[in-house]
Amino acid sequence: MKKVLIVCANYYQGISANLLKEAKKTLANAKIKSSSITVPGVFEIPVTISKNIKKFDAFLSLGCVIKGETPHFELICRSTFDGLMKLSIESKKPIGNGIITALNLRQALVRSEGIKKNKGVEAAIAVIHILKNDSTT
Repeated sequence: MKKVLIVCANYYQGISANLLKEAKKTLANAKIKSSSITVPGVFEIPVTISKNIKKFDAFLSLGCVIKGETPHFELICRSTFDGLMKLSIESKKPIGNGIITALNLRQALVRSEGIKKNKGVEAAIAVIHILKNDSTT
């Protein structure tokens, strides 16, 4: 059975809880075992995945970054996303990116509530697709 580690940034707790809940359901429905780890923010996700890279078949990164009035948003998003992509390519393991990047809280809530637009579900579906269609993992 395939194993997926979900690394969930808990900075926006309500949003993260919605992403995590629906991502877990999506993986369970696909008969994929999942474990989860909570980290303080999205910046900590790549190093947490890196520390666990050999223990799991795939990963989900979940969280939210909301744009403020400084360039911090762009710096955090770019470095986190670049780190996730590098890890995925180097390890040859899928990392589903379920990190919401939003201009405001309202946008983030829309992308975390329910199933239809839930970014955690989208990331889980992407990982499931790769795991089910890759005979080398």
